[in-house]
Amino acid sequence: MQFKYLKYDLYRYFYHGRNPQEVGLLAKLKLIILTQGIWATVVYRFSRWVLFECRQRWLRFLLRPLLPFIGLFIEMTTGIKIWTAADIGPGLYIGHFGNVLIGPIKIGKFCNVSQEISIGFAGRGAQYGAPEVGDFVYVGAGAKVIGKIRIGNHVAIGANAVVTRDIPDDAVVAGIPAKVISMKSSRDLILLSPEKFGEFLPES
Repeated sequence: MQFKYLKYDLYRYFYHGRNPQEVGLLAKLKLIILTQGIWATVVYRFSRWVLFECRQRWLRFLLRPLLPFIGLFIEMTTGIKIWTAADIGPGLYIGHFGNVLIGPIKIGKFCNVSQEISIGFAGRGAQYGAPEVGDFVYVGAGAKVIGKIRIGNHVAIGANAVVTRDIPDDAVVAGIPAKVISMKSSRDLILLSPEKFGEFLPES
């Protein structure tokens, strides 16, 4: 499953605002080599496969001790930390590298995250917990999504917003603390090629 998800992760980078017929092998290789978000995502998907999907016990035994070191290398070189315990759907797109922290949480399919963001645990006592992020969510630069909350589908979170409460589907939020400023959704912020993602595209 993780390698299937990775295919759609890569598609997000390859065909982001581009016509698939215009993206050749050389352009794809260039993106893989030069895009830190791809490096971090590949390591995350590989780590998930080793821990949860690899059926060869001897292979898990050999690879598992290496995962923390590979993850640390990626964190040091890209500034991106994705916990292996995070459950992330297909089509993750990291717009820019640098100070990206995704904790052990659940994130839906085809989400965008930007630089300087944190998504993870917060709170006290019974309120301590982690967010659950829906599908087609856009997280703007510098945003913080923390605590035992739910972010609905097609939500757009503005730059530097601090989200500590549940957000309904299709909402656009901004501010500290974040408040709903419109219901225009994230549909024009998350670019998906109909040729590659047609079966996943939401209804207009």
